[in-house]
Amino acid sequence: MWRFGELRRKEVINIRDGVRLGYVYDLEIDPVEGRLVGIVVPGPRTLFGLLGSREEYIIDWDEIEKIGEDIILVSVQMPEQRFGAPARSGRTRSKRFSV
Repeated sequence: MWRFGELRRKEVINIRDGVRLGYVYDLEIDPVEGRLVGIVVPGPRTLFGLLGSREEYIIDWDEIEKIGEDIILVSVQMPEQRFGAPARSGRTRSKRFSV
């Protein structure tokens, strides 16, 4: 059993392309069933990281391959990133990955 504080200290890495997605900063829970359905990691930063993230990524629990002592390995298809896209001020978009 993992505690949220323990998950937050683990870096999430996509095994499909080796990209570091960041650290877990939130969880997605199904309020009806009362179960954990995914982890949330920050999306790519905008303007050299000064304006924060434009979006967050929700990775379904069944896409987690392995939880280790320091990292969480996931297998997700990343959306194509567009560089130079304007940041949305004060808004956060969520993207859900699917296999």
